Amino acid sequence: MQKALFLSFGAFLQGMAMAVFLFPHFIPSGGVAGLAILNEHFFNISLALTLWAINFGLLLLAVKKLGKQTALWTIYCVAVTSVTVDWLSSLIHTPVNIVLLDVLYGAVLFGTGVGILFRFGASSGGMDIVALILAKWTGKKPGSVLFWINSMVLLLTALAEGYEIIIFALICQWISTKIIDFVRSIEMKKKTKQFM
Repeated sequence: MQKALFLSFGAFLQGMAMAVFLFPHFIPSGGVAGLAILNEHFFNISLALTLWAINFGLLLLAVKKLGKQTALWTIYCVAVTSVTVDWLSSLIHTPVNIVLLDVLYGAVLFGTGVGILFRFGASSGGMDIVALILAKWTGKKPGSVLFWINSMVLLLTALAEGYEIIIFALICQWISTKIIDFVRSIEMKKKTKQFM
């Protein structure tokens, strides 16, 4: 029960970061969104079809490489994030602040949310699955692996769509991945009372 609550909270934070702070400025939240943009640009394949196909393939990979439980929790977290994005997007139609402030707020919330998911053995789908698998194989921190994967995709996206938004996306990725690794690895120490 406690795990479900933490994962729900993490997925909600991630969805809130995207819907409230990043998407109103058209800032992509990660590598799968970037791949979808590239696919549409070069091959005229719809964003929705690419997102569905990539995420479905990555979920199958998660079942094989990370186990059924991680895959099931990931599906749950993707659902919570999607519902949050749909709900908040219907309420937020314009940017809350200037782009740099929204990128900072979005990065902190996004990183905290994904860090909670990683800490409790789930992911938010997409490139997070690849990052978890590569981190497991290499022993590297998942947040750092995720940063390099997303950065490469976003740089390719910049060639097709322009650099201004992608620079903000890279700033967001850098901040959020530092927070992901911090939240994932922070030690939760119980305070013990000593009686005399």
